[in-house]
Amino acid sequence: MSAPNWLKVLNAEVVGCTLCPRLVAYREQIAREKRRAYREWDYWGKPVPGFGDPNARVLVLGLAPGAHGSNRTGRPFTGDASGNFMYPVLYETGFANQPTATDRDDGLVLTDLYMTAAGRCAPPDNKPLPQELANCAPFLDRELDGLKKVKVIVALGKIGFDAYLNFLKRRELVASKKGYVFKHAVSYDLRNGKILLASYHPSNQNTNTGKLTRGMFVEIFQEARRLAECG
Repeated sequence: MSAPNWLKVLNAEVVGCTLCPRLVAYREQIAREKRRAYREWDYWGKPVPGFGDPNARVLVLGLAPGAHGSNRTGRPFTGDASGNFMYPVLYETGFANQPTATDRDDGLVLTDLYMTAAGRCAPPDNKPLPQELANCAPFLDRELDGLKKVKVIVALGKIGFDAYLNFLKRRELVASKKGYVFKHAVSYDLRNGKILLASYHPSNQNTNTGKLTRGMFVEIFQEARRLAECG
């Protein structure tokens, strides 16, 4: 599906961003040094734009690119353990046309789902700094404003959850984040008519320990579909 012009413009600005010196240095260092398993790859090494259906009713809001995942492939949740856990679930729940995501040209298509992140560059230790997230926030604001049909926001992890609440604060739709407690499978009806649905992040740490199981994740996306189809 071809992206609308506003989204093409936004994504080009995302890819060209150099606002955070620490992240620029890190993403480019990783792209040069590479991981042994991917030494033949031409790493992306730039900010990663959102991906998916611009008419989606469900939006997935993650943390930031992985150093050897999205920072290598240039597409959210592609080529790392988190994506290997997520895309089979999206396929099973009808949001993806295939259960695998290996590179930008692998034929993956998302239907009724759009994927983005609070941070667009791979951060050291998967921990973006508050100012780095603040630098990315205008991109997220424009993206969320432009995706007119979104009804359900699936926030993966507390950083994604807080990123959406901060967007609502900037839009003066909530006064504070107090009362919005992050826990797995909790949902909140919001003043803008949308629903915020929280999930543990499909990180290695969560999936390998059983904190997030495949069954739990399937239920999240089944619920996201149900909520999107209500009303």
